[in-house]
Amino acid sequence: MKIGVIGIGEIGGTIARRWSEKGHGVRVANSRGSEAVKRFADEIGADAADIYGAVEGADVVLLSIPFPAVAKLPSDLFDRAAEGVAIIDTGNYYPDVRDPRIPEIDAGMPESVWLSRQLGHPILKAFNSILFHALSELGKPEGLPDRLAIPVAGDDARAKRIVMGLVNEMGFDPVDGGSLEESWRQQPSTPAYCCDYGAAKTREGIRAAVKGRAEKIRDKEWREGYGRLYANQPTHADAHADVIAMNRSLNPL
Repeated sequence: MKIGVIGIGEIGGTIARRWSEKGHGVRVANSRGSEAVKRFADEIGADAADIYGAVEGADVVLLSIPFPAVAKLPSDLFDRAAEGVAIIDTGNYYPDVRDPRIPEIDAGMPESVWLSRQLGHPILKAFNSILFHALSELGKPEGLPDRLAIPVAGDDARAKRIVMGLVNEMGFDPVDGGSLEESWRQQPSTPAYCCDYGAAKTREGIRAAVKGRAEKIRDKEWREGYGRLYANQPTHADAHADVIAMNRSLNPL
């Protein structure tokens, strides 16, 4: 498949690397142009591009950039993508910590619905509910009983099948997260978010989500606990187990 990855930070860069290893034609880009990503592209066997080059002819485009930055992408960016392109949103909204307040989301609009409206294209929500350390280090072959799961939400059945197949290639069990309107069930501080569960428990977490509850946890208990954990354990590997334990304790299943 032809895949464009816009944003090569911890999440986007890890996914681009894995997909390149699987033999996909990967093009990587960021906001600073092709020269800024050339070294990384060469390292993983991908092609360096600007954002238009990453999207042109792509069957799949992964957006892994700061959440509000999506609204600044050019309105014609996806005009030259392949017909039926699957656009994946990996982002999360963290107001007053990293992101400015977005009134529509604060009023209850699911994050990825807002993002889809900014782009003017249908999208899928995936890879947002797993921590970098797990995504990078904890993938396992298909069929193992302790394999972690990643939910995928979206409205296009064909695009969802493609993305779920890519999740599987990454070493994780794909779980159908429902429609894009239901993608709030995998947003920050919901029971399925960054808890390192397998497929059955992830489905249970998606079902257990309560509208409006996660935002209150995110803005108080999670913020206080997360800051404390990373202040004492500054690397992902050091803090990973404690963050997972905290997330599970905030939404016990």
